[in-house]
Amino acid sequence: MHNHSHGHDHPHNDEDASRRIGWAFFLNLTFTIIEFIGGWLTNSTAIMADAIHDLGDSISIGTAWGLNKLSNKPASSQFSYGYKRFSLLGALINGLVLTVGSVFILIEAIPRLANPEMPQVEGMLLLAIFGMVVNGYAAYKLSHGKTLNERVLNWHLLEDVLGWIAIFIVSIVLMFVEWPILDPILSIGFTLFILFNVVRTLKTTLMLFLQATPDIDLIENIKSKIVSKAIVGEVHHLHIWSLDGEHNVLTAHIVLNTEISNEELKSYKLELRQELKEFDFAHTTIEIEFIDEQCRDAS
Repeated sequence: MHNHSHGHDHPHNDEDASRRIGWAFFLNLTFTIIEFIGGWLTNSTAIMADAIHDLGDSISIGTAWGLNKLSNKPASSQFSYGYKRFSLLGALINGLVLTVGSVFILIEAIPRLANPEMPQVEGMLLLAIFGMVVNGYAAYKLSHGKTLNERVLNWHLLEDVLGWIAIFIVSIVLMFVEWPILDPILSIGFTLFILFNVVRTLKTTLMLFLQATPDIDLIENIKSKIVSKAIVGEVHHLHIWSLDGEHNVLTAHIVLNTEISNEELKSYKLELRQELKEFDFAHTTIEIEFIDEQCRDAS
C-alpha cells in the first residue's frame, strides 16, 4: 500500500526569489556598463578587470534568473517532480563561473605585484562609492533568499561589494601616498576569501546533484520517530534527497510487526502524516509492509 502525501508548495517564496534575482540582474548589468566606461575614463586596470568580472556575473545571474523562473513551472509528465532541480543547475553553473572568475582575477592581480600602475585616483573613489551602494543594495535584496541559487548569487554580489571596498580604501590611500601595489594585494585578499566560501557552497551543490542526503541527522530523526511506534517492526529503503537545496523528498518502507485492521491502518497513516508534517517535505512516498509480506525491492 502506498501513501502519497505532498508537502505545501511555496509559490510566494519562489516568486519572491525570482523577483530578487531579477533585481540583482538588472542592477548588475547596468552597473557593469558604467564600470567599463569608468574604467576607460580613469585608466584603472583594476576597475576594468572588475568590469570583466561583473560582466561574467551578469551573465551568470541572468542565467540563474531564467532557470529559477523555469523551476517554478508545475510538474509535467516528463518532469514529474516539477522543475525545481533547474534552480539547482543554476546554482551549479554560477558556482563554477564564480570560481573561474576568481581564478581569472588572481591571474590578473598577481603579476601586478611586480609592476603596479597608478590610476586616476579621484575617479576611482567616485566609482567605488557608487559600486558599494549598488552592489550592496543588490546583495541586501538577495540576502533575504533561502534557496541555494540565491545563496550562490549572493556570494557573487558580496565579492563585488568587497572588491569595491578594497578599491575605495586603495583610492583614499593613494591620494596621500604613492603605493599602487596596495591594489593587487587587496584584490588577491578578498578574491581568496570569496573563493573559499564559493568552493564550499559548490561542494554542497554537487552533493545535492548527486542526490546525497541533505542532512544525516534528519534521516536518523525520522527513523527513530517511525520505529518508536509499537506496531512498527522496522523501516528500510529510507531515502531523503533534495530537489533544489530547499524542497526535500522522502521515501520509506515501513514493516509492521502485527496484524492490524484497515481502520487501524488508516489511523496510523494519519498519525504518521501529522508527525512528518514538521519536516515540510515537498513529496513523501510511504509503503506499508505487513509482517508476513516480502519487500518487493528486496535484493
